[in-house]
Amino acid sequence: MRLEFGIRHALAIAAACTLAAPAAAQTPATGSGAWPDRTVRIIAPFPPGGGTDTVGRLLAQKFTEQIGGSFVVENRPGAAATIGAAFVARAAPDGYTLLLSAPEMSIHPNTRSKLPYDPLKDFAFISQLTSGQFMLASHPSVPVKTVKQLIALAKTRPGHLSYGHSGVGGINHLAGELLQSMAGIRWVHVPFKGTGPSVIGVMIGEIDFVFASTTGLVGAAQAGKVRPIAVTGPKRFSELPEVPTINESGVPRYSVTGWYGFYAPAGTPADIIRRLHVETGRALNSPDVKEKLTKTGNEPVASSPEEFAAFLRAEIDKWAKVVKESNLRID
Repeated sequence: MRLEFGIRHALAIAAACTLAAPAAAQTPATGSGAWPDRTVRIIAPFPPGGGTDTVGRLLAQKFTEQIGGSFVVENRPGAAATIGAAFVARAAPDGYTLLLSAPEMSIHPNTRSKLPYDPLKDFAFISQLTSGQFMLASHPSVPVKTVKQLIALAKTRPGHLSYGHSGVGGINHLAGELLQSMAGIRWVHVPFKGTGPSVIGVMIGEIDFVFASTTGLVGAAQAGKVRPIAVTGPKRFSELPEVPTINESGVPRYSVTGWYGFYAPAGTPADIIRRLHVETGRALNSPDVKEKLTKTGNEPVASSPEEFAAFLRAEIDKWAKVVKESNLRID
C-alpha cells in the first residue's frame, strides 16, 4: 500500500513538472511576461502625412518583422502634439502604448504653464531616433525664389505675407519667428494641425509660405507643387542639393534643426525598455530603413536612453532662450 502510494506520488510530481516546463519557457526570466502578446500602439501626435507619421510607420513595420506580433501607428493630433503626448503619459506602463514625437517635447515646457505632462518625469526614454532639418517653401505663384527676395518683399508689405506651420508653439512656428526676428521682417503665422495639412495649405495657395520637415515637403518640392526656398539646418539637404541654407542666403547664424524621439510611459519595465532600445538600433541600422530616412533628410541616431534624456534636457534649455527672446507664451 505504501509502495503504491509512493509510485502514484512520484508520477504526479513528474507530470506536474512536465506541464510546468513549457509555461516556464514561455515566460522571460525578467518577469515582464511574453511581451508583446497583443498589438503595440506607437502614438504619433500629428496627423498622417507628416514626418512623425512617416518615421513611425517605418519603425512599426520593422518592429513587426524583427520582434513579431503587431506594431501599428495611431495618429492623435492636436495642440501642437500635446494631446498625443499626454495620452501616452497617462497610459498603462506595460509596453503596449509608446510615443514617437518631435522637438515640441523640448519647446512646450518653455511656452506652456499648464502642460499636462512633464517631459522629463512622465516618460521612460528609449532612444533619440534621428536628426534632421526643415524646409521653407512657397506656393509657386509667390514672386519669391530666394530668402533675400522674401525679406525684401516682406519689408515692402509688412504683415501681409503668411507662413504656415504644424501648430502654435511648435518648432516650425518658432523657425518662422526666429527668421522674423533675425531678418527684421513682420509676417503672419497660420497654424495647422500637423505638417501634412500645412503642406496642403501651401500647395493650394491658402498660405504663401510654409515651414515643414524635409520629410513632409520633399515629394511636393520634387513634383513642382511647392517652390523650395531654403533649408533651416547647417548644411544642404542631399535630395535637393540646389536648395541653399537660410544661413548662406543672407541670414548669418540662422539654424533650426529637428529630431524624432521614442518614449514609453514612466514606470514601463526596464526589460521592455532595453528590448525596445535594442530593436530600435537594429531597425535604424538596417540598410532599407537607413536609405529611406536619408532620402527624407533624416540621419539615424539610435542613442542610449541615458544619452537621449541628457539630449532632451539640453534642448529644453536651448529653446528657453529663443522663447524668451520672441516673448512667446501659450496658456
